[in-house]
Amino acid sequence: MNQILFFSLLLLPLIFSTTTLAQSSPAAAPKKAPSKPAPTTPAPAPAKPLVPSLPQSPTSDSGSQDIIKILRKAKSFNTLIRLLKTTQIINQINAQLVTTKSGGLTILAPDDGAFSNLKAGFFNSLAERQQKELIQFHVLPEFVSSSNFDSLSNPVLTLASDSPTGYQINVTAYGNSVNISTGVVNATVTGIVYTDKTLAIYHVDKVLIPLDFSKPKAIAPAPALAKAPKADKENSSAEDDDQGGTSKNSSGAISLISSVYGTTLVSIGVAVFVAASTMLC
Repeated sequence: MNQILFFSLLLLPLIFSTTTLAQSSPAAAPKKAPSKPAPTTPAPAPAKPLVPSLPQSPTSDSGSQDIIKILRKAKSFNTLIRLLKTTQIINQINAQLVTTKSGGLTILAPDDGAFSNLKAGFFNSLAERQQKELIQFHVLPEFVSSSNFDSLSNPVLTLASDSPTGYQINVTAYGNSVNISTGVVNATVTGIVYTDKTLAIYHVDKVLIPLDFSKPKAIAPAPALAKAPKADKENSSAEDDDQGGTSKNSSGAISLISSVYGTTLVSIGVAVFVAASTMLC
């Protein structure tokens, strides 16, 4: 009994220390697997402009859409400014720019050199309506950014288009070049004059001449001619006239002969009477 008690006393410190260590040492937390970083989506590269900016171009954040002021500041567009005013197309453009804020406008602006390359007196040779149509032909009724020329569907309507088939242009964009064809003129867009979210003005190296100017005008129908009289009637009338003239001539000749013949007989009778009277005496 004493031995059992002795061994129990020896085991108590060992059991106490083991329990204390177990309580003081918490269980190790399970290790978490390292999380993989979420894949990052690269930001889309900004669309590359197809048309370069001009050194004298006004900044797009200027907040002004005064087209005349923009062209004057850009310089070399004095002829276009004058024609916009004289044809009063500038009023139409400004009004349409206000009413179509969502769609906007695009102006293809020839410089003074482009106008000087036209045949002398070309613009003044046009009728008043054609002068207006020529300026309207340089305006697209939609906003085209410098990187969206290749998204246009040909043929492209202009402000002069009075029908789905009239006054149109074809736009070809490849590389850093934008070409415009009218069917008469092939021009190149050489730079940005001005651009914001609704108005774009681009410099073109030639005046765009509409193909419609060279189309032949419709020939007016000739007036109906009066029916000519039938040939038989003409011939019969002519024959009647000839016969009438012949009869008149014949009767006149007969009357003359009768008159001469009667005068001759009277003269002979008088001569015979005188001779008889002489013989009786």
